[in-house]
Amino acid sequence: MSKYLTGDKAGIAEFIDRYDVFLFDCDGVLWSGDHLFEGTVETLEMLRSKGKQVVFVTNNSTKSRSDYKEKLESMGIPAAVDEVFGSSYSAAIYISRILSLPPTQNTVFVLGESGIETELDSESIPHIGGTDPAYNRPITPSDYTSIASGSALDPSVGVVLAGLDFHLNYLKLSYALAYLQRGAKFLATNMDTTLPSAESLFPGAGAISAPLVAMMGGEKPMAFGKPSQAMMDAIEGKFKFERKKACMVGDRLDTDIRFGIEGGLGGTLCVLTGVTKSSTEWEGEGKEVVPTAFVNELGDLRG
Repeated sequence: MSKYLTGDKAGIAEFIDRYDVFLFDCDGVLWSGDHLFEGTVETLEMLRSKGKQVVFVTNNSTKSRSDYKEKLESMGIPAAVDEVFGSSYSAAIYISRILSLPPTQNTVFVLGESGIETELDSESIPHIGGTDPAYNRPITPSDYTSIASGSALDPSVGVVLAGLDFHLNYLKLSYALAYLQRGAKFLATNMDTTLPSAESLFPGAGAISAPLVAMMGGEKPMAFGKPSQAMMDAIEGKFKFERKKACMVGDRLDTDIRFGIEGGLGGTLCVLTGVTKSSTEWEGEGKEVVPTAFVNELGDLRG
């Protein structure tokens, strides 16, 4: 049974006291687009004043950790780069430190924005595609011929990494498919199908990789955002916390709350300002993903 904490001062105090570390999703929890939810800054300040460690865990691949630090501070939320853990960074760490690519096939073809490129650069990983304007155009008859023959392809590409791409087009998908058909590893920053913004939902990173999944006969990419436990292991390794003393705070059942449950965290808190709008979404028999507690909005934790 998930406990409703809004308006329950005693329940809120007891809940906060259970944990030393709070992992926060950002979009849909702290803000929606450029709209900061009321009470967000004060709630984070309250947690810090109680000695709680705050970590911002985001699946949004369009921004690097430095970008997120700037956004947090522009919203009035003090933050350090090391307090931010994003899906692009998680993917870059995996490619550079875990995935053993031969030197002749260590280039990444990117479907995504500059956030991915920045994190790949931080790990000295060569990459093409992404924000390169050469790919932001319609496909031509000669493209079909050169991609099919392989003459337009970079032989050093060993990975296709898909994230949220605001400029996705047929040409980019054609290159990505060609590389995958030639044996490149299929990776994704995250599989979120939607992205909350301006109090509505828009296509997420999962919508970018979905066409490739269909074209590859259902083969799914290895994903690094929530709820991937590869991401949880990396976060735990970096911040060195006891999982039972940590709480995941998020707005999505399928990513944030599942991430905390499958990661063995001590608790999860669902905030009803993003994708999940009502407790009816997890109530009833047979529901696997049920948060420990929930509030209408993050600011309710002020009591």
